[in-house]
Amino acid sequence: MKNLVNESRLRLAWSQQRLADELGVSRQTIISIERGRFDPSLPLAFRISAVFNSTIEELFFPDNQP
Repeated sequence: MKNLVNESRLRLAWSQQRLADELGVSRQTIISIERGRFDPSLPLAFRISAVFNSTIEELFFPDNQP
């Protein structure tokens, strides 16, 4: 799954640690999500989308889409 977490985080000028703290996860989890190595659980995806005031569909999409 691809995502726009990195781009969304940078728009807020947040560090990976700041986002991790906001979400209650480790910085390593954020790194893995941003690199596409880890797909977040649905509850975590909802929390991420809430932090960025976006929908899940705006942040996460299948590999075969842009």
